[in-house]
Amino acid sequence: MPRSIERPTFTVPVIDITAYTSAGTTTERSEVSSQMDAACSTVGFVQILGHGIPQEVLSGLAGAVDAFFSLPLETKKRYRVDGTNRGYSPPKSESLSLSLGIESATRMNDFFEAFNVGTEARSFPHLSLSEDDYGLNLWPDVEGFRAAVETYYQHAARVARTLTAVFTDALQLDNEYFDVHADHSVDVLRMNNYALPEGTITLDGDLTGMGEHTDFGFVTVLWADQVPGLQVLASDGTWHDVEPIDGALLVNLGDLTARLTNDRWMSTLHRVKPPIVEGTIQRRRSVAYFHDGNIDATISTLPSHLDAADGLAYEPILVRDHITAKLAGSRQGKANVTAVREAARVLAAQSSQV
Repeated sequence: MPRSIERPTFTVPVIDITAYTSAGTTTERSEVSSQMDAACSTVGFVQILGHGIPQEVLSGLAGAVDAFFSLPLETKKRYRVDGTNRGYSPPKSESLSLSLGIESATRMNDFFEAFNVGTEARSFPHLSLSEDDYGLNLWPDVEGFRAAVETYYQHAARVARTLTAVFTDALQLDNEYFDVHADHSVDVLRMNNYALPEGTITLDGDLTGMGEHTDFGFVTVLWADQVPGLQVLASDGTWHDVEPIDGALLVNLGDLTARLTNDRWMSTLHRVKPPIVEGTIQRRRSVAYFHDGNIDATISTLPSHLDAADGLAYEPILVRDHITAKLAGSRQGKANVTAVREAARVLAAQSSQV
């Protein structure tokens, strides 16, 4: 009889970053940065504690998300914004796998709805930036929504920058590295709702909540319900469910950090597969803060990492060009032909499951 293959246990490391959110000692910070280096070079996903976001802020965010997504679909569609990464996206209007140049096998777009806000160019009046690159926010007429979301946004921005401070130590970078590359970062907050209309559904193949993809920038900070659905692709080509533990935020690296480290730190592929119970999907909410770097920054592999990935370095890339190519895939249906390494990992995982 053939022997079964035992795969290694997959776990997402839990790291307490209190040493960086409070007055931690040099030794305490060194321990945290070492843990982060190990996690980022093996998994690319982390659960963080000690982030310092009060529970009332998280509760306010959840309430705002509920208030908006409970509106009638036609009302929500009034907040669609064409040509920019802002506003409302209805279910099945995006296909995130195309951001990697991969078409869904079922040709179905992703069954989630979302609402985006973000940093505006006018937030940096001392710089000559274009709103074409950043986008103007369109706030829904929902009581308390803007205040709750903006409060969380400020906290998430602080956490993202705290994480880049950890990265600076872990990668032994100059202290000003992320100041130079992310001091007017084109950051976005995306609120996601995974829920089908009431009643039963007829599936056209495999329903996808959100297709496999990598995130665009340096780092993503994710608040999510403790509900199954989020899956992460491990290095052995298998998908694994990930749910946040009590009090934790999920953190994953983006493409720019993978480029910096020549893939020693991984921009981990992930997707959402909503659980279907008696013909309907269990609701799942998530809110992702994307810390994507300066729109006019050029990202090159760090000299210290040129020997990683068999000596193959990414070509330098302008953040604007990178984000444009990724969004053209997910929102406009144009396959991103530049995501060669990421697409290869998805295709390898698909072939291993045949």
